[in-house]
Amino acid sequence: MDFVIEGIDYTSLIQKALVLLFCVALSWKMIIYMCNLLNIEQDPIRVLITGAAGNIGYAIAPMIARGMMLGPDQPMILHLLDIEPTSRSLEALKMELQDSAFPLLKGVISTTNVVEACKDVNIAIMIGGYPRIAGMERKDVMSKNVVIYKAQASALENYASEDCKVLVVANPANTNALILKEFAPSIPEENITCLTRLDHNRALAQLADKLSVPVSSVKNMIVWGNHSSTQYPDSNHATVSTQAGDRPIKELVTDQNWLKNEFIAEVQQRGAAVLRARRQSSALSAASAACDHIRDWFLGTPKGTWVSMGVCSDGSYGIPPGLVYSFPVTCEKGSWKIVQGLSIDEFSRKKMDDSARELAEEKDLAYSCLNA
Repeated sequence: MDFVIEGIDYTSLIQKALVLLFCVALSWKMIIYMCNLLNIEQDPIRVLITGAAGNIGYAIAPMIARGMMLGPDQPMILHLLDIEPTSRSLEALKMELQDSAFPLLKGVISTTNVVEACKDVNIAIMIGGYPRIAGMERKDVMSKNVVIYKAQASALENYASEDCKVLVVANPANTNALILKEFAPSIPEENITCLTRLDHNRALAQLADKLSVPVSSVKNMIVWGNHSSTQYPDSNHATVSTQAGDRPIKELVTDQNWLKNEFIAEVQQRGAAVLRARRQSSALSAASAACDHIRDWFLGTPKGTWVSMGVCSDGSYGIPPGLVYSFPVTCEKGSWKIVQGLSIDEFSRKKMDDSARELAEEKDLAYSCLNA
């Protein structure tokens, strides 16, 4: 049927409009196709690694450069920072990264200058810190790390990219992140996190080993609290993927005593076990966990899956606001969100509160060091 009004052929106009729209759509598809053919690269992301000359830094740098953290199509420039006595090791790491010819690695800056290291970085992985040496008092360790993180927070505050996302790895990770948050107020608090993914991964591995299943089939573990011996690995909501669908861990592990005692202790003490075995602290697994943490934060968690991240408490699950505490989170488009509505039994409540209490004590100790 033709529509002609006052000499205007509307049928013809509609047909021409449809043809034009088709041509525009086809042209856009052709542009996208040609861009893919030309392999137009994204802008490189600048990634800061502090303590880069150490074991974890040596392990994580090639992982990032290979695309394990940001994906196979995201180029990056690495900023390597460490203290002056390690400058030769730092330069050696830079040479090895260059010699590896990683296609995604567009540059390496190695420096002992914190301002130069923080310039325009989009991601900061804070591995450097003062380790506890035998015989040192807890307050002495805290006071040294407070000084380090106050200085690095100031540099990030003044020189990092506005959207900089921070992952603190160095212990005490939760409280170091808290100090950094205090002294980098322009960085949104949701952009400052600490690493509990290592504990999360350890828990997944223990459950997979217990059930003789692939670790990839276990999901939705939770590590609550501090990255310390008071952390609470909670398997109450964890599941295993089977041919019949997802099944709760607590149905498959019939030994509830193991879940409430040996399993928790094994995860809590795993770092000490590695230290005894290799006479050095965990490096490879810590580096891998840090990559997992950032990857999920940037690229998102799989649907129906959550992970553990140390984030600033908003009061969820009765945890005092302001503490940097490990929660179950989901991630999407560079943002994390605490999983809500999970049931908490009496046993879990006590464990969660014990860890929160320890973090509150660490916070008071850190503030006392600042005021000293």
